[in-house]
Amino acid sequence: MNVAVMGYGTVGSGVVEILNKRGLCLDVKYILDLRDFPGDENASKFTKDFNDILTDTTVDIVVETMGGQNPAFDFVSKCLKAGKHVVTSNKELVAERGLELITLAKENNVNFMFEASVGGGIPIIRPLTFCLRANNIRSINGILNGTTNFILTKMIRENMAFDEALKIAQDNGYAEKDPTADVEGHDACRKICILSALAFGNHVYPKNVHCEGITKIALEDVANVAKIGAAIKLIGTTEKLSDGKIYIIVSPAIVLESSQLNSVSDVFNAVLVDGDATDEVMFFGKGAGKLATASAVVADALDCAEHKDLRRPIFWGPEKPELIADYRTVENQYYIRLKNVDKTAALAAFPGSKIIDGASDVSFITGKVTENAAVEIIKSLGADLCAMIRVAKA
Repeated sequence: MNVAVMGYGTVGSGVVEILNKRGLCLDVKYILDLRDFPGDENASKFTKDFNDILTDTTVDIVVETMGGQNPAFDFVSKCLKAGKHVVTSNKELVAERGLELITLAKENNVNFMFEASVGGGIPIIRPLTFCLRANNIRSINGILNGTTNFILTKMIRENMAFDEALKIAQDNGYAEKDPTADVEGHDACRKICILSALAFGNHVYPKNVHCEGITKIALEDVANVAKIGAAIKLIGTTEKLSDGKIYIIVSPAIVLESSQLNSVSDVFNAVLVDGDATDEVMFFGKGAGKLATASAVVADALDCAEHKDLRRPIFWGPEKPELIADYRTVENQYYIRLKNVDKTAALAAFPGSKIIDGASDVSFITGKVTENAAVEIIKSLGADLCAMIRVAKA
């Protein structure tokens, strides 16, 4: 079967490399990119005209690795309408326009697959869709961004300031020149939206998810939580609450020593899925990288080839905003650090709290409390709030 690859960057070139070298049943017929690649071994396959791909009836599968929504959405939509299977690694495209695209795929009896959009080479979309389908998923918690995990690891292990750790991440190629999507949590937010849609059946738009990054994490708080064996990670969470609503959030979180996510460090990602039959199942590995991500893309392309005339049942419904819980009203535990407050009074105001000894300020882990209630309690104490970080739910 013939394949066209749209985008010849890191992932796209990795896809072509694997297909050329592994002797698989897929042949690369076109590579779409506006740039020139003089001397490239695939020179005869390059085109700058999308219509070459769209109108060629011998192209069965299209791989989209351009990134972003435009022109990716337009190109992918047209390919699906033309009866071509589409595979993508584009997390922004799936998170923002996934509902439209899987609907188009269904209407045209073709596949739209996106394993590489979450976790790179870590299998999670297919296991969540097929292997765990006998479960009612209760929650998903994940370290979904390798860049932020690398930065936080540097802060934890080497007492390194955020700015210094970010510079090292950029020097090593883990972070872009503009790291906003990573450090402000937008990348992780797109991924948890995709996982939430698969787990609970309704699209969730990133703009409707509360998202906090790691830029305000202080070394003092990193050191404080380390005293109880905990670590600060950027966690994406989606959970089905007892009232049927979905609690979904991306934020720094205190990961306790008892959690499987506690030891996940450097550029590694991990996704912890809790099902009512399996309980907790964790998927772990490098969440990015040329060949790791390309391997997931190629696996999807092979799946399309093997199911050329049979649609894979990957689908979810439209967003229901009324089902998204207000994160400020959901009970959680918090790490809190206060100044200008009496320790005894602070602990009395938060029943069930556990003090963290040795901190220069008053630092403790609360019992279960909503964020709204915690903020009001701190106001009533007249204290200065230095830090307030959720404790991870898994």
